[in-house]
Amino acid sequence: MSPGDEHDTSGGYGGSGQTRTRMPDDVYGGARPRARSSSRSLVTVVGVVVLLIAAIAFANRGGDDSSSKTGASDKPEVASTAASGTKPVAKGFAHDAQGAQSAAANYAVALGSAEMFDKTKRNAILQAIITPSRVSQFEATLDKAYTPAFNKAVGLNEDGSTPNGYTFVSRTSPIGTKTTQSSADGTTVEVWCSGLLGLAGENSTNPVTSTWFTITMQLQWTDGDWKIVTHSQKDGPAPVPGDDRASSADEMAKAVEEYGGFTYAR
Repeated sequence: MSPGDEHDTSGGYGGSGQTRTRMPDDVYGGARPRARSSSRSLVTVVGVVVLLIAAIAFANRGGDDSSSKTGASDKPEVASTAASGTKPVAKGFAHDAQGAQSAAANYAVALGSAEMFDKTKRNAILQAIITPSRVSQFEATLDKAYTPAFNKAVGLNEDGSTPNGYTFVSRTSPIGTKTTQSSADGTTVEVWCSGLLGLAGENSTNPVTSTWFTITMQLQWTDGDWKIVTHSQKDGPAPVPGDDRASSADEMAKAVEEYGGFTYAR
């Protein structure tokens, strides 16, 4: 789902044509290389993911889940999810299958961003990407999820701000998308993602770790754009871990500062 320069939410996430977002001007961690595969950190990350899934699932209670059930005839051809080369629209998302997949990919990025830990920015994100009739329900439920205790669990201060000398990382990167059911004004899209979550800096007890998960979004064409009706998440598919050397906290903090995250994924 990097509290820094706010995205332009007036036109919807990913619809502004921007390709990256700058990260905050936090102080670099100045850390020495250290191991980061502690069981405590893993438990914390898993706990965060479970809490958010539970919160969003609660928000979706009472919604119509029938569109997520897909028969064999609904399965798309492999080519339908390949990069098309079609230029992205200047504002909003196209009213077709590719537009729905683009919307879902970019909404996954927004929901996995560090901005979600700031109530004002979180509400702006929800206003931009959730169908109007569900916004207040999502806001209320996520307000209950992003508590002071939750912020502390991921290494932040209770108010959601980043401790001095650290860089908070929360990013979601779409790997691929597929449409599981589609109609003129309602589409269900699955987004396969990798994610980064943690606190980069010297002596961090919540080092940045990676996760793999799949997000399912039921989208509805509303007011000239695709909007989320329901949202759910499950673990995997996860590749076999490579033997890459884990970067130091300082390297990770600088990477987050210097490499902006994408806002238009497809």
